[in-house]
Amino acid sequence: MNEMRKAILYYAIKYQGDWNKIGQAIRSKESFQEIKISESYVTIIDESYPLSFRQLRFPPWIIFYRGNYDLLKKRCVGIVGARNCSQKAIENATLVSQRLKQRYCIVSGLAKGIDATSHWASLDKDTIGIIGCGIDRIYPYVNKELFLKMYATQLVISEYPPGVAPYARNFPWRNRLIAALSESLIVIEATIKSGTMLTVNEMLELSKPVYCLPTAFNDVRYQGCNYLISQGANILSSEKELEYL
Repeated sequence: MNEMRKAILYYAIKYQGDWNKIGQAIRSKESFQEIKISESYVTIIDESYPLSFRQLRFPPWIIFYRGNYDLLKKRCVGIVGARNCSQKAIENATLVSQRLKQRYCIVSGLAKGIDATSHWASLDKDTIGIIGCGIDRIYPYVNKELFLKMYATQLVISEYPPGVAPYARNFPWRNRLIAALSESLIVIEATIKSGTMLTVNEMLELSKPVYCLPTAFNDVRYQGCNYLISQGANILSSEKELEYL
């Protein structure tokens, strides 16, 4: 088992976290070398690997992390939404996070907008950020202060090894991890075509509930939530309803 663990780390670094290439290397028993890194990590063969990730169709082979790994044992709820969001959405994300952090660990993606707001509002409790680049890469850089605080007191995880750039293709792929950790997902504000919708699809694949805050019918920018509600998502029409999640 120890040799396989070394192999998975080597493949992850060699192939920059590419899930398919790592899997092919494992199946073909590709040769490997022992590598030492300073970052903490857990592989799919380790007992401490999150059970929720094992339920995925494509579970990550390895997870790199900084912070309090024990947060993965807590009940979690995902809060996601638009990067370039409205001021009202910022207020709503703060309110929802402040209410739910009393009972759940808040999971999001450390992006600008709704993600960052949800993390900031939860720093005095528990929050997990899942990123789409190397665990040592701060992206977007505007969130540097938030990253540093979460490294120190919360948890940041990634299936990408140190040094991997924030390639656009990585972020839709990481959304499945947000879905896996979350008992339920709350969409604060979204456009019709967005990464948020991909996270919703992952939740549906896992048969988990999705909740949406409705948007004014004349707000043409952010009709994602209204669309999801029309397709059967749960509607959160008042603060009181958060008590029942």
